[in-house]
Amino acid sequence: MTTGLHRRRFLAATSGAVLLAPFHIRASQDAKPRIRVGQIGTGHAHADGQMAAMRKSPDFEVVGFVEPDERLRAVRALEKNPAYQGVPMMTEEQLLNTPGLRMVAVETEVKDLLATGTRCVRAGMHIHLDKPAGESLPQFKALLDEAARRKLTVKMGYMFRYNAAFEFCYRIVREGWLGRVFSIETAIGKISSAADRAKLLPYRGGTMFELGCHVIDSVVHLLGRPHKVTAFARRSGAFKDDLLDNQLAVLEYPGATVTVRSALVEVDGGARRQFVVCGDAGTFDIRPLEPPKARLALAQPRGEFKKGYQDVPFPSRPRYEADFADMAKVIRGEKKFDWSPEHDLAAQETVLLASGLPVT
Repeated sequence: MTTGLHRRRFLAATSGAVLLAPFHIRASQDAKPRIRVGQIGTGHAHADGQMAAMRKSPDFEVVGFVEPDERLRAVRALEKNPAYQGVPMMTEEQLLNTPGLRMVAVETEVKDLLATGTRCVRAGMHIHLDKPAGESLPQFKALLDEAARRKLTVKMGYMFRYNAAFEFCYRIVREGWLGRVFSIETAIGKISSAADRAKLLPYRGGTMFELGCHVIDSVVHLLGRPHKVTAFARRSGAFKDDLLDNQLAVLEYPGATVTVRSALVEVDGGARRQFVVCGDAGTFDIRPLEPPKARLALAQPRGEFKKGYQDVPFPSRPRYEADFADMAKVIRGEKKFDWSPEHDLAAQETVLLASGLPVT
């Protein structure tokens, strides 16, 4: 059984393995009223997952959703989708004028995220804004500035912010376990069908824009805004389209380099997704990212962890569950949001540059 510092982070499993405990504890279902929330859009790939998470959360009351596009309603089969069954469909005006509404999850197609999010912020709502934050950095900055003026929170939809292995990684880097970080190597790929590729064709940034953004968010959280970003793009799939499906970005920092690889032609790519942080006092290697598995190498023992390599098992949390639990605390004024507008802007700038897109 773990002791001292690690008791707060780890639980002994029945097998004797050590598991990382959630950092974010849910608000009591009985003591606090639920926060009224709605969703605008169903065109984003994460839309139904976000809706399911909000409905499951003890902290939120879903009042309705908006989807004016008949094509999307048919494509998403909303009438049969369990995530939306029983949830009233309404107009955007009706939703934003719902008494007591505090937050809106913006889950439109990427091209509409920023305009929709801005309308919600101007209506006085905290927002969950799915990723990536559009193709216009100035438009995203204007949204963040508007939210700051109104003292509202913008929560981005990056998948790994509340992943248990990533949380542990953020902590040990912050506390100096790995020493001076000199390298981060990341890979995030999958196989995409022709139909899935077609959805990405309107966006010039390819798979780096779609998938690479998730790990770029984590890199920027650890190291900040890179001094230089160099993008490499290839079309490698046997498809008759122009989608950039095989991309690499190199992020340069004083004393450190980062590689971000993303491909839509990688067989069983999810199993090889990785995030490897190397410092002069240790290495932390997450592979795969979901459900997370990791190995830790240390130059010197740290608490319960020995010198050298060892496995560090983690629980697999449902996506988005901890995100909304944490957001509820922020909306209730119980804590400050951990992800600043300055970080979000730096992350989005890096995503655009890594995708070969302009930032002006």
